[in-house]
Amino acid sequence: MNAVFPGSFDPITNGHMDVLARAAKIFDHVTVTVMHNARKQGRHLFTLEERLDILRAATAHLPNVSVDSFGGLLVDYMQQQNKGIIVRGLRAVSDYEYELQIAHLNRQLGEVETVFIMAATRWSFVSSSMAREIASYQGDISSMVPFASAEALRRKFAPALSPVAPE
Repeated sequence: MNAVFPGSFDPITNGHMDVLARAAKIFDHVTVTVMHNARKQGRHLFTLEERLDILRAATAHLPNVSVDSFGGLLVDYMQQQNKGIIVRGLRAVSDYEYELQIAHLNRQLGEVETVFIMAATRWSFVSSSMAREIASYQGDISSMVPFASAEALRRKFAPALSPVAPE
């Protein structure tokens, strides 16, 4: 059985990786799919291609995981790919309420099932937005994100070299 793990992954975190690695043990194949929306252009730190590159590097060690992208309704992607299982990670009860609504909509629209996997407790506080925020101040996010994400964030937020004022 194959599954799709959709998200924006801006960038992928260790919480995402935890859910993905566990999903890869349950399903024959998991496709990590970056969902992109033209109306949200410019709202992401990383471009679509950068996010795909980060994901490919972060998931290279998982033989039954592939990376893809789609710019429409998830249920349309699921039908095109002939897949019926969506994997979603949950960190807290607040995630569940939102994800439950989306799961019901996806089931209604596309007859797809959603499987929820709870992120390990040690990752329950980690989000892409928090990792981006900490990285923007050159904080250490190496324990929150895979190496590929940490390096991409470091490059994105590397302090510009300022010219030395002549004396």
